[in-house]
Amino acid sequence: MEDEKNRGGREGDGDVQPSHSKFHRSDAFATKVVDQTAYWQQKATKHAPAQENAGPAGGLDETPIPDAPPGYTVKFIFHRAESLPMADLNSFSSDPYVYVQLNTALHPRHKQDPYMRYRTPTIRKTTDPVWNCEWIVANVPSSGFKLKARIYDEDPQDHDDRLGNVHVHVDSLGENWTGIKEQGYKIKKRMGSKRAYALQGCASIFSRGLKMSGTLFISVELLGPTSVGNNGGRLWTVGPCAWSRHLSPMIGRLAGTKAPGTGKEGKTEKYNFQANQIQLAGPVPPPLYHRYVEFKPFIAGMFNAQTLRGRILNRALHHQHGRVYNFDRYTLYGSFPSPSQEMSLQFLDLVHYDRGGRIFTYILTLDGMWRFTETGKEFGIDLLSKHTMHSDVNIYVAFSGEFFVRRLKHPHRGPFEEGQEMHPAVEMEGGPPDSDPPRDLSYYALFIDNDSGTYRPSGKLLPVLKGFMQKNLPGLKIVTLDCGADADRMNEMKTEQRERKKSEGNGTVFMQDDLSSLSSSDEEELEERMREFGVEDADGPHKEHTKRNIKKEIKESRVGGWIHGDRTREAREGSEGEDTKALGMNGEMTQQDGVLVTKDSNKKLEGR
Repeated sequence: MEDEKNRGGREGDGDVQPSHSKFHRSDAFATKVVDQTAYWQQKATKHAPAQENAGPAGGLDETPIPDAPPGYTVKFIFHRAESLPMADLNSFSSDPYVYVQLNTALHPRHKQDPYMRYRTPTIRKTTDPVWNCEWIVANVPSSGFKLKARIYDEDPQDHDDRLGNVHVHVDSLGENWTGIKEQGYKIKKRMGSKRAYALQGCASIFSRGLKMSGTLFISVELLGPTSVGNNGGRLWTVGPCAWSRHLSPMIGRLAGTKAPGTGKEGKTEKYNFQANQIQLAGPVPPPLYHRYVEFKPFIAGMFNAQTLRGRILNRALHHQHGRVYNFDRYTLYGSFPSPSQEMSLQFLDLVHYDRGGRIFTYILTLDGMWRFTETGKEFGIDLLSKHTMHSDVNIYVAFSGEFFVRRLKHPHRGPFEEGQEMHPAVEMEGGPPDSDPPRDLSYYALFIDNDSGTYRPSGKLLPVLKGFMQKNLPGLKIVTLDCGADADRMNEMKTEQRERKKSEGNGTVFMQDDLSSLSSSDEEELEERMREFGVEDADGPHKEHTKRNIKKEIKESRVGGWIHGDRTREAREGSEGEDTKALGMNGEMTQQDGVLVTKDSNKKLEGR
């Protein structure tokens, strides 16, 4: 997986840390001088030597991948950690995850290419987390690798605290290399959170069992040579194909997106925003390689963080990306060993099938991470580019644009064949908005384009993109639209999507309810639970305290309702409640009746 910073060399001098960092005091007054800085920058640009190219720099980059012999496919397993410091004073625990960067001697096409990075899920309220997460990387050279692992405590309300770091160095790889078998590495406290270790030190005074140094357990397994022909000049993620759905009320406020009213008389509205990402199986085809387009003078400074205005925008976009794709207790996630029809169905779940005429903005990174959110005027954050935010201000990406999904009346005909009809362009029975969508993949077509002003992907590479998407979403029909050559058809179809969205209502976002309101069925459950506790007729603070706790339990049990699917699974996940927040990522996964089942020592989580 690929993520975060996009500058620096390949030998790993770049720091491994999440993009959402703490505000510096200079941020408060820096915006006051942005306009003056931009004025002097434009004045200097005006007197600079003229460029021979008529258009702005950027777009398709045809630089080839550097030549190198094929390498090896390596599986990294992040098992668990022990004795982590307590970063949360309230719970005397942490919410840890591991953030990894893989460095090798391979030369990138450009020094601005993003690093190879991977993030585990977050394990809540523990100092002894168990992840058992796998990351399979192809084409690791025989000269070995350097693995930098950072352990963080996730804090959605503030910056994430670093709990320590671990470095794993392997000088050479070969078919006789025996690998690393669940070895414990002492977590270095340097650059760790002083607050967390101070709290750990105070707690150790009263508990002799607490340790000041933690341990991270990692395995590295050599799977064999990577079959890539004659060129092994780049790394890529083989799997697993992880997916996640992120819900962000804060970005909902920035974007102005609201869920329907739920308070008294429907007056209360909640802000929310849904972001999704799927790790597609690599390698991404080499021709898919695009640089940002310098269509305005300040753009280069924003991507390179060189000018004052550019640093402010770069910092804001990094912070926004981190908040949109932050893992909190409402984040739903899972994985598939490889592309499959179940993975295609999961994609349809994330985009809500053909409901509501939705249009999505997407970015495809160089390592195959596919990120997307719903787009539209009500989702537009005019100050900041959506594609730039999704890419985390990466200078180079594979592809970008927009897409939407349609349901076909005749599944065995092409989308544009004579007699074919599609929803939401026309009213059709057997699906939304009046009934549940069919779960047969042959009924659906994904329309994907290159409509992105930030990177301006080449239309001639749409067939290459189509082949890559067909490999990763088997069973779906993939249709490409060129925003130049197919502009009329593309705009007509998007207009039809928007009109359907208006007619079916804006059910585009989901709401993380507070505890102030319950549905009528939940009110009945509340009254029944109050009778069970014997406090229905009581008075005073004890009754109010009990009522508040029961309300909280009822509300939390409905988190699973955000996953769409068959009625049986929805009922099961609704009853599992809090367990759905760690869907399908911890422990060993097996297929049972088309369902991906995850097991660990404490509980059983299920998800498709």
